[in-house]
Amino acid sequence: MLSGIDYFVVVAYLVGIMLLGLYFRQFVRSSKDFFLAGKALPFWAIGMSIVVSDIGAQDFVGISGQAYRHGIAVGNFDWIGSVPAMLLAAFIFVPYFWKAGVYTIPECLGRRYNDGVRALASLTWIVFFAFNLGIVFWASAVLLKTLMGWPEWLSIILTAAVVGLYTLMGGLAAVVMTDVIQMVIMFIGGAAVVFLGFHEVGGWTGMVDKLALVRENHQSYLELMQPVDTQTPYPWTGILFGLTFVMANAYMIGNQAVVQRCLAAKNEWHAKASMIWAAFLKMFIPVLVLFPGLMAIAFHPALEDGDMAFPTLITSLLPPGLGGLMFAALLAGLMSSIDSMVNSTATLWTKDIYQKYMRSDATDAHYLFVGKIATVALLLFGVLTSGVSKYFAGLYVAIQTFLSFFQGPIFSILLLGIFWKRATQWGGLVGLVGGITVSGLLYAFKGALFTIHDPFLYVSWWSFVAGLILTVTVSLLTQPHPYQRLEGLVFGLAKKG
Repeated sequence: MLSGIDYFVVVAYLVGIMLLGLYFRQFVRSSKDFFLAGKALPFWAIGMSIVVSDIGAQDFVGISGQAYRHGIAVGNFDWIGSVPAMLLAAFIFVPYFWKAGVYTIPECLGRRYNDGVRALASLTWIVFFAFNLGIVFWASAVLLKTLMGWPEWLSIILTAAVVGLYTLMGGLAAVVMTDVIQMVIMFIGGAAVVFLGFHEVGGWTGMVDKLALVRENHQSYLELMQPVDTQTPYPWTGILFGLTFVMANAYMIGNQAVVQRCLAAKNEWHAKASMIWAAFLKMFIPVLVLFPGLMAIAFHPALEDGDMAFPTLITSLLPPGLGGLMFAALLAGLMSSIDSMVNSTATLWTKDIYQKYMRSDATDAHYLFVGKIATVALLLFGVLTSGVSKYFAGLYVAIQTFLSFFQGPIFSILLLGIFWKRATQWGGLVGLVGGITVSGLLYAFKGALFTIHDPFLYVSWWSFVAGLILTVTVSLLTQPHPYQRLEGLVFGLAKKG
């Protein structure tokens, strides 16, 4: 439990974040200000926001929980699974999106293919963000129950209220600038846990020795690449094909919550630099979220739930003051993940669904209002679905499983749409629908097809392949777009005039 000084640190942090959100309220005068911060954000703020919105409390809790269960193999998701894809995004895809002047990735897909592709891609991201929000709320419940002794429902409602207020007040500008503060706090708090943990356990050697005493298969915990027949969710084949080739690129290139920040950059150079800066910062994340899971094995080898590893380590390891700082850091990561999903989902709903199909002739003030209503609705949905992660082997597996249903197919049509001018509107639509259908079938028959219980890496790969094959096949059988229609939409075909 936290001490008096810890409570002071946490309260000071919450008050500061709320005041910052209130400050940025004055800059929100239009829907563009709310959704894209008026396209005025600098690269350093965007890069820090990308990192902290991607790595939140659910990752501190979930990744350390996976390390507690399976070892360091989960670190591939931040090293192999992030940095190469972020550099690819920085030099090829982000400039393309920024110059297109779009609000969302589905909007870009709609221009390249048709409105059906846009609507389906947008709805899949909306559904994912909605359920993912519930998972993040559950992470807050686990965290606050361990550290504060609060019941789950109270923790979830308070978290939703605080984040909802500053997101509604300041839009994307408030989200990004609060993320900057939250990333600094998160890095300081996480580094404190790692430093004190290694000090108490006797360094790396001491941790390995203690690991050998409490785990018979301790060597597998220290293998970054797991064998094909591993019982963990991270076989090397899945890491190579599912993560490196598909999930990493799909997440960093086609994820609205990530790319939307780059779309808000003040110019193309800042848009590219933001992703490069974020890739550099991302390399430190596994140190902060992975090693505590291994340390927790040494200190608390018999936890019933691996997701309790990080919160338990905080309560047993950190002195007064630092405990409050780490708690603030986890809250920072938690709230940054929530605010990014909420703002991105409001953008998707307002621009891709409401404005496109329901009311295309409304005033800008009306769309700003709709975006704020969507924000409130999503928060309520997240609260109601916060218990869904209990049906998966940890928070992190739940998130990756949801992503694997649609990331591969969306990335396949995004890739072909940008680099292959022969891709047609019907090829893209069939590739997207068919790829998502393949994902569902793979999960329906996973017991007969896969040797591991959580095959999300394999599902991502094969649904991506299915999307490619279907898009190419149908495109070759249908009428291609006229050359003029593709100008500015296909790589290498600059828009004339």
